[in-house]
Amino acid sequence: MMNKQHTYLINGGTDDAVSALDRGLSYGDGVFRTFQVVDCVPVNWPIQYQKLVADCGAIGIVCPSAELLMADFQVLFTIDETAVAKVIITRGIGERGYAPPAVTTPTRIVLKSPMPVYAETNFSEGVSLYVCKTPVAHQPMLAGIKHLNRLENVLARAESLDPVYVDGLMLDVDGHVIECTSANFFIRIGKRLITPDVTQAGVAGVTRQRIVDLAHYLQLTAEIGHIRLSDVLSADEVIICNSLYGAWQVRRIGDTHWPAGSLAHDLRELLKV
Repeated sequence: MMNKQHTYLINGGTDDAVSALDRGLSYGDGVFRTFQVVDCVPVNWPIQYQKLVADCGAIGIVCPSAELLMADFQVLFTIDETAVAKVIITRGIGERGYAPPAVTTPTRIVLKSPMPVYAETNFSEGVSLYVCKTPVAHQPMLAGIKHLNRLENVLARAESLDPVYVDGLMLDVDGHVIECTSANFFIRIGKRLITPDVTQAGVAGVTRQRIVDLAHYLQLTAEIGHIRLSDVLSADEVIICNSLYGAWQVRRIGDTHWPAGSLAHDLRELLKV
């Protein structure tokens, strides 16, 4: 199915409908991933698919095969094109009630969208964040996975639509920094590169993991730990990241400003490998 900006497949076909009984619609019973596709090839596909399988497994959904999803990409995307893929997997159709059916057929949706047009200054000069009032709740059974229940992020992002802010910084109910509404988060303190622990809340993104794995190339020691807002505001550099733009330096949060640094640029270069 196609419109002016989006193309998508539902279970490999062009039916313009998801069943009203689909548990993804009724309960957010599913997971998703978002990433670039270049020349019909999903960027970092092995790790993206591995994470999709793991997230599906965490809530007891059988993930479609990589071959099936690749066939969808071949239909939707073209050579000489860079676009965004969003893969949504739900538990499928079920009757009313929270109890999942004993046997289900997962619903598979692959959505193609244009690459966002980011301001060049986001890359060259950095970005500003606001601090969200909406807290991230603890749920260790769901922490780390990119499930379809994203109302906390929706409410947090709606707190400020001022275009000066590219995103909002989200804290958990204990006051620990967790993530941004649509990005993971790092601080640099000397030679330490620290990202929040997401074992109680938040999303463990693919780009976050890649930066953890690549940090040693910049003579940095990657750490996962608890971060307070005071730690952020006193850090040497602050970075946000996701699979679409790579990494941006945060230059301002509230009244705190940081000078231009090279870490975001260096990380973007490493992420190209």
